Amino acid sequence: MRRMLALLSLSLPLAFSPLARAADAPAASTAAAPAAGEAAPKEESAVTHHSLALDGETIKYTATAGTLLIKDDKDEPSASVFYVAYTKDGADLGHRPVTFLYNGGPGSASIWLHMGSVGPVRVETADAQPTPNAPYSLVSNQYSLLDKTDLVFIDAIGTGYSHAVGKAQNKDFWGVDQDGKAFTQFIQRYLSKNGRWNSPKYLMGESYGTTRSALVSNMLSDAGVALNGVILVSSILDFGTESFNVGNDLPFITNVPSYAAVAWYHNKLNPKPADLPAFLKEVRAFAGGEYADALMKGDKLDDATRADVLKKLSAYTGLSQAYLSESRLRIFPFRFMKELTRDDGRTVGRLDARYTGIDRDNAGEDPEFDPADSYINGPFTAALSRASVDTSSLDVRFAGS
Repeated sequence: MRRMLALLSLSLPLAFSPLARAADAPAASTAAAPAAGEAAPKEESAVTHHSLALDGETIKYTATAGTLLIKDDKDEPSASVFYVAYTKDGADLGHRPVTFLYNGGPGSASIWLHMGSVGPVRVETADAQPTPNAPYSLVSNQYSLLDKTDLVFIDAIGTGYSHAVGKAQNKDFWGVDQDGKAFTQFIQRYLSKNGRWNSPKYLMGESYGTTRSALVSNMLSDAGVALNGVILVSSILDFGTESFNVGNDLPFITNVPSYAAVAWYHNKLNPKPADLPAFLKEVRAFAGGEYADALMKGDKLDDATRADVLKKLSAYTGLSQAYLSESRLRIFPFRFMKELTRDDGRTVGRLDARYTGIDRDNAGEDPEFDPADSYINGPFTAALSRASVDTSSLDVRFAGS
C-alpha cells in the first residue's frame, strides 16, 4: 500500500525506547548554541518551487527552509527553531490540512521522517543492505503525504539547525516539559505567521515523538489550539513495555512476537511457517497466555510446564532451548540481536532487524554496533547537507560550526 511508510520494516521494539538509547535513530547532527549574550538572530526563510508526480497527479508545491523564534517567560527570544515546510500551491488554506512532523530520541532531528519517509523527496538507499558510498541520490518520493496535507518538519532544539539564542542554552530545552513547551510555541508561531489557524491541524511524531505528541497535544489544547488528529509512528506511550528492570516481565512478553518475525525473516525457524500473519497471531496468543503465565509463576513453575514453554519459545524465536533455559526464559533485545545469527558470524540490526552486521568479537553478549544505523547514516547526512546548501541561503549553525 502506498501509505506504508518507506522506512517501516521488521524492527525490534527496543528501537522505540528512549530509555534504552539517547536517540531512536542514527545519530543526528547537533546544533551549537551561540555564545551567551549574543544578539538573537532574525526569523529568516529561503523559498524554492517544485513539482511532484504522485498517483497520476502533478502537485506543484513550495519548499520553505526557515527559522522561527520562540520566547521565554520574559518575552525574550530563547531559541531559533529550524523547519522545512512543503505547501501545495494554490490550495485553500482554510481547508488544506497542515501536519507538523518530528522524530524522537529524544535527541534526533527530523531528517528521518523528512528524507526517508513522507517528504516529497527521499534518500535512495539499498534495501536491507549497505548503501554504497557517495555519490548518493535523492529521488521523488512516491510514499509522500503531500497529496493529502502540507508538511512541516521541525528540528528539536539542539538537533539539526535548531539552537538556543540569547541567554538560553540548548540544555534548557532538554526536559520533557521544556521540550513540549518549545514545540507548542513553535506550532503557534508557525500558525500565526503563515495564516494557518483555520487549517485542519495534525501532529505526526515517531518513537519518542509519539510521547512528545501526547504532551504537545495537551499543551496546544490548553493554549486554544484544537487539533484534528495525532498520528503515532512507532509508538512508545507506556515505558513499562520497554523497561527491562528486574521484576518487570512485561517487555519480555511484548517483545516475543517481534523476535518471531525477525527469526522468520532470517530463516531461523524450522520449519518456517508459510503464512507469516497467521504465525504471528499464534505467537501473540502464546506470549500473552502460556508464556506470560510462566513468567509470573517464577520458581513455582512446575517442570513439565516449563519444558513445554521452553520448547515453544525456542520454536518461535529461533534461539536454542539451552540458551533460553540459561536466561530463565527471558530474552533481552540486545542479546537477541547477537544470538539469533551468531552461528553465521552475524548480528541483526536494532533500528531495522533485516540488516546484518559483523562484530569483531563473535563471542560477545551484545552487538558492537547497529548495522541499520551504520548503513544509512552517511547517505542521510550527505543528502540533508546537500539539500540545505542547494536550497537555502540561511545563516544556520550545523554540527557545531
